[in-house]
Amino acid sequence: MRIFGREPVVVLNSLSAVLGLVVSLGFTGLTAEQAGAIVGFVTAVFGVVAAVMTRPIAPQAFTTVAAAGAVLVATFGYEVSQSTIGAVNGVVLAALTLLTRPQVSPSKPGIPATTEPPQAV
Repeated sequence: MRIFGREPVVVLNSLSAVLGLVVSLGFTGLTAEQAGAIVGFVTAVFGVVAAVMTRPIAPQAFTTVAAAGAVLVATFGYEVSQSTIGAVNGVVLAALTLLTRPQVSPSKPGIPATTEPPQAV
């Protein structure tokens, strides 16, 4: 399955990073806490969808937890601005997507997902 000619995981992580950019530019009129909560939630939801669409699940699940966690820690652990929240989200997503992408592949619809390669007969 392709979205705009790209793998769904790349599109989902890019959309999450764009959302972080929109929030960081202040177009939303949200407080930093509201913006961070929304960015963290959307990052987590997109990450779960991306993890379901890839095999093995672990690298994408790690990316999701790290990215959403970094945004939420920046938001609720420290007094930071919306621009910092967006920057944290973008950098973490970009770095982890680049690092984990070679380790995952799209799952094929209709074929049960396994973490082990098929056995030769």
